[in-house]
Amino acid sequence: MAESPVTHLLTKLAQFFENEVRQLTGGQEEALSVRGELERVRAFLRVADSLEESDDEVRVWVKQLRNTAYEMEDALDEFSLILRHDHGVGFTGLISRMSCCIKNLKAQYRVTSEIKRIHSRVKGICDGHRRLRHKFSRAQHDPSLTGTDNTWHDHRGNALLLDKTDLVGIEQPKNELVERLLDEALGREVISVVGMGGLGKTTLVKQVYEEPDVKKHFTVYAWITLSRSSKIEELLKDMLDQIMRVIRKPVPPGANTMNSHWLKMIIKDLLQRRRYLIVLDDAWHIHEWDAVKHALPNNSHGSRVVITTRNADLASTSCKEFYGLVKNMEPLDPEQSWKLFCRKTFQGNSCPSHLEEICKYILRKCEGLPLAIVAISGVLAAKDKRRIDEWDVVRRSLRAEIDGNDRLKNLRRVLSLSFGDLPHYLKSCFLHLSVFPEGHQIERRRLIRLWVAEGFVERKEGKTLEEVAEDYFSELLNRSLMQVADTTTDGRVILCRIHDFQREIITSKSRDQSFATIAKEQTDTWPDKVRRLSLHNSLQSAQQNRSLSHLRSLYMFGVDRAFIDFVLGCDIKLLNVLDLQATPLSRFPVQVVDWYYLRYLSFRHTEVKTIPTLIGRLQNLETLDLKYTNVTRLPVEILKLQKLRHLLVYRYENISYLCYKYGFKALLEIGALQSLQKLCYIEADNEGNDIIMRELGKLTQLSRLGILKLRKEDGRALCSSIMKLTNLRAISVASIEEDEILDLQHLTSPPQLLQRIYLKGRLEMLPNWLATLHSLVKLHLRWSRLKDDPLISLQSLPNLVHLELLQVYEGKTLCFKAKGFKKLRILGLDNFDELRSVEVEEGAMPSLEKLIIQRCKLLEKLPSGIEYLTKLKVLEFFDMPDELVKKFVRDEQDKDYQKVAHIPEVYYGYWRDGGWDVQSIERSSDGDASPRQGSGMRSNQFPPCWK
Repeated sequence: MAESPVTHLLTKLAQFFENEVRQLTGGQEEALSVRGELERVRAFLRVADSLEESDDEVRVWVKQLRNTAYEMEDALDEFSLILRHDHGVGFTGLISRMSCCIKNLKAQYRVTSEIKRIHSRVKGICDGHRRLRHKFSRAQHDPSLTGTDNTWHDHRGNALLLDKTDLVGIEQPKNELVERLLDEALGREVISVVGMGGLGKTTLVKQVYEEPDVKKHFTVYAWITLSRSSKIEELLKDMLDQIMRVIRKPVPPGANTMNSHWLKMIIKDLLQRRRYLIVLDDAWHIHEWDAVKHALPNNSHGSRVVITTRNADLASTSCKEFYGLVKNMEPLDPEQSWKLFCRKTFQGNSCPSHLEEICKYILRKCEGLPLAIVAISGVLAAKDKRRIDEWDVVRRSLRAEIDGNDRLKNLRRVLSLSFGDLPHYLKSCFLHLSVFPEGHQIERRRLIRLWVAEGFVERKEGKTLEEVAEDYFSELLNRSLMQVADTTTDGRVILCRIHDFQREIITSKSRDQSFATIAKEQTDTWPDKVRRLSLHNSLQSAQQNRSLSHLRSLYMFGVDRAFIDFVLGCDIKLLNVLDLQATPLSRFPVQVVDWYYLRYLSFRHTEVKTIPTLIGRLQNLETLDLKYTNVTRLPVEILKLQKLRHLLVYRYENISYLCYKYGFKALLEIGALQSLQKLCYIEADNEGNDIIMRELGKLTQLSRLGILKLRKEDGRALCSSIMKLTNLRAISVASIEEDEILDLQHLTSPPQLLQRIYLKGRLEMLPNWLATLHSLVKLHLRWSRLKDDPLISLQSLPNLVHLELLQVYEGKTLCFKAKGFKKLRILGLDNFDELRSVEVEEGAMPSLEKLIIQRCKLLEKLPSGIEYLTKLKVLEFFDMPDELVKKFVRDEQDKDYQKVAHIPEVYYGYWRDGGWDVQSIERSSDGDASPRQGSGMRSNQFPPCWK
């Protein structure tokens, strides 16, 4: 993979020629020549990357070009460091400049010589390109020459020939699909079966397609296997041939020479009066669907189109254009996985007891992926069942087995195909996931900031780099290369993960392509010119004389303090990324301030307490992550960091119902950091708060702002600043005391992109501007103590999904009106001191899925009209009157019990002895309910149930 480093280098060369080339003594022509040669070969790099795995000559050429691009980047950055050396002022500065003059001349000569040497290498590499041009040209016109498609389709054919006895866990999804296909009440529709490679999408749909009842139901049917190299005319001719065979008529004369337009017209005419079933297997891109869909008429005969794909965006788009259903293919559950594993490994016999532990470990790595289970079973079936050591070798060396065992070639190919289909910018982002440990759940926001700092994200007009990176993240999800591990209540992804086998493959590719080195064993070493290093243990062997002078990114997981000190003591002056999240660090490493190119610095979840004044040297720093550290103040020198985009300094402490949040003392001239996009959390209880609040108005790039300890008198100035923050998506404001008034009425023109608002403090009245925010999806109000019912103003918010109200209203009744809160899915009511009744009119909150009521001590009965909430899935009561809970928990004759009979999950609990004692109500199949015996859950986290 050379396209990404070459593109990155060309960007850096452009900056170099704009700013620094005049300072270079000699070597200017060579640098210009390198730029020209690289621009000429860049057009062929995508094809070269696709040939890399199948052609040894191309692989060597790509590696040479990639390494040379890295060396040129290092040379340019070393030269820039020489120019930026700070000698100080006065007499000491003069002496320093004199002593450094000779050193700088030597260093410039060395860099110039390096550029000339690189120029010579680039000319040789580009000569090699001319020798390979015929291969690139042929591959551009015929993608099958990349060496993947033919063998891939051989294996897809095998999936179509599987015997039913080889299948496990397929019966339920098969029956669901068959039922959908045979439903005559429905018009034409698309059913898209989507999931990562190896889940058995083709196998499932083929079983459905061959079902006799299905063949009898449809008068015309065809199975079309797509591929990335298929031409649309060939696909349409194949479809036409199959249709004519089914209806037993000859292919129309001249069909073989027709263009796609005429072929579509003929197919559409043939299908117009018939109930048809068309399967489009292995669709990769939306343009493939676009090319076929116009041949498939909506004839109101109950026709069906079934698509199998890894692309969730394609699945969703096709089902929106044609009425339809997206069927997410799920992995096998543990029981099904074990059944398939034993069937394939032990020919249907049970697993020998002495191998069971090893087998279950290996099976866990498969994570329910049928192809992985079958492939690894094929390896183990050939092992001697009496030799436990042979089986243990496979357990300990799965990555090596995937790389080198011929029996796993198909698995490797299937999982690698999605990688090969990625554009270069997504390849870098996907390979980057290999730096995280096995089983690690990765934070989306962390990834976004890292991708920007690593230089993977290309600029797009009208978007921030972070917004482009979000698009990259979504595309990897849509291609089924990552899975969502957790989401927020309003649907945003919090955590993601990758399949263990997928991780093994990208780890191998990262190593082979010099992208990253992952060291987790004492025997692991890294190359002399390692660029990204991820250390997963404290490796004593690493203390050999290994150079880190070319290192650009450093990640550490599970290391001890001594090892951190050793690694940070190395010469790593070109470092861009230092991620020490959750390491045993208690102080800021002083050497960090000398790493001029540092763009990302994270000490999250460490014991760091203070930040040195010399941090002002880090002129390229974009992210400073001090979340969950002990830092409460920042030096004024932080204001020198003009490129800083994300400043995160805060921590939480949860005690019972109380959540304490701590930030950092706001700096008087905070408005100097005009690149800031995220600022959380400043404590506004300083002198000069009025100035600070007005300074915030200068931060026009802010998308997220958090403020603590706000006083009433500073509200007007804050409102004045917020009106200038037109990019603001989320804001959190908390008053200095529970009874302190948040004076936010002066916000006459709020940012219309606001999606999430968190207000904590007393409100004299609900701000009028809240009801005008059509983009608002989440609203948390705490301690408001309003005299008037806030629901009247809030019920018309068109996109509100999550509403959380804590001690917000001092009235006795809350009424949810008909047609109000149309999209609300989660509602929390907490600590309403005077509340005696909640009324839900028919038609109110039609989308509500979760209702939480807690600490409303005077509430006398369940919400009237709760039976109208037909989509309610979860009802939770915490610290509520015993009389109320007993009614619907134990008294089946009570009308309150009957009202909640339709709700699948009901929980109740109390805070006792420093933790939550939570019980759930278990419902039998006939709707009876009883407290689940032994189902008590203990938690000391706040809140116990809101997620």
